[in-house]
Formats: sequence, structure tokens, C-alpha cells
Amino acid sequence: MRKPLDGAAAIVTGSAMNIGREICLHLARMGANVVTHAAGNRVGAEETAELVRTEGAGAATWVGDLTDPAGARALVQTALDSFGKLHVLVNNAAIRGNHALADISLENFQAIMRTNVEAPVLCAQAAAPHMAASGWGRIVNIGGLSAHRGSKDRVHVAASKMAMVGVTRALAAELADDNITSNIVVPGMIDTVRGASAGASPHGGHPNLLGRQGTPTEVAHAVACLCHPSAAYTTGQTIHVNGGSYLD
Repeated sequence: MRKPLDGAAAIVTGSAMNIGREICLHLARMGANVVTHAAGNRVGAEETAELVRTEGAGAATWVGDLTDPAGARALVQTALDSFGKLHVLVNNAAIRGNHALADISLENFQAIMRTNVEAPVLCAQAAAPHMAASGWGRIVNIGGLSAHRGSKDRVHVAASKMAMVGVTRALAAELADDNITSNIVVPGMIDTVRGASAGASPHGGHPNLLGRQGTPTEVAHAVACLCHPSAAYTTGQTIHVNGGSYLD
């Protein structure tokens, strides 16, 4: 039986574990071939690729720095070399931090902006012409709840994630004529393995309506829905997946 994304090719950045890995698996189950990515965790990215193959989809892996324009182009080229086309880009890779305002160094602020804002823009810039050539495309960015609700010790992270809301809307406007949609999914408190630099969840003290953490699968489902062919009329939107901890 034909699947919704049969023959499509997707890239998911930051897909060595957690939400990124689940997004890859959801897209694979919809029929898409997937390029997995990590900045340095090759083992994790390749494990994700192998899991994609067990779903019956094709997979490839690229490991490297996406804040370099050459890296973004190389990632996209991996999809073209492996699958001959590109339809879906999910910008999931990001870095976080917990620093009081007085302790945020310019270097730290710029590093977060490079990874969380500049890299997704570079990836979209590299990917969009090939999506247009394929006849359609989906760009899905992953946001952050701290940008919408505010959060102590997260000025740098909140700035980067709110910037991505603007980027998402601008991409939607600019790429609409090429049949490319652009949306942003904003996870709330999600049960994931967090890196040491990320610190504790800034939302841990704020219960949501459902009284629990979300799962990577629940975020991945929202992303996959936006990548579905039937989502062609949804663009420029911010989709919250947070159990009701933020009501806009």
C-alpha cells in the first residue's frame, strides 16, 4: 500500500537521539528516505539511520558543523547524492544553556545564535532550490517554549527561539510560490535525555493541564503531520505541543 511520503527525501538535523530520532522514524514510516545528522555524535546518527532502515526506508548520515555554509550545502548534497531529490527539511539541531543575564558572555550568546538561528537559515537556503525543483517542500523548525512564556536564565536561548518564529514566517512568505511550506513546532516539557550544558528543564516548576511531561513521539507526530501532503495549506504557523502549559 502506498504511503504518504513514498519517494520523498528528508533531512532531520540533530537526529542522533531524542526528538530528532523520533522525527526520522515517523517520516520513515510515512515512506520518506531520511538523512540523519549530528554535529559530532556519529554513532548516534548512524544508529538512527539503521532504525530508519528497519522501517523499510532508505537512510544516509552526514556529521558536521551546520553553522558553516559549506556544511549546510554538504548536508543537502548528501540527500541529493543518496536519493536524487529533497522535499523535507526539519531543523531540529540546537544548543541550550542556563545562564543568568549577568553571566551571559558575548561569545556564548553568539554561539547559541549561530547554532539555533544561523544554521537553520543556511540549511533552508541550501535546501529550498532543490525542493522547488522537486515541485514541493516542507520546512519544519523546532522552537522553544521559553521564547513564548519567558524563562529565568534563558535570555540567549529565548532570543534564538523567538528569532526562529520570525524566520519561519519569512520563509513561508518567500517560498510559497515554490509550493514550499514553513512552520515551527514548539515543544513544552518533554521527557528526553538532556546534555549537561542544557541544565534542568526551565519548565519543571510549571505544571501543565495534562499533569505530565510529553514524549518525543508526541512532538514527532506534530512534525510528521506538517510534512504530510495534506498539510499543503498550513504555512507560517506556530504549533505548540506542551500539554496546555502555554495557551495563546
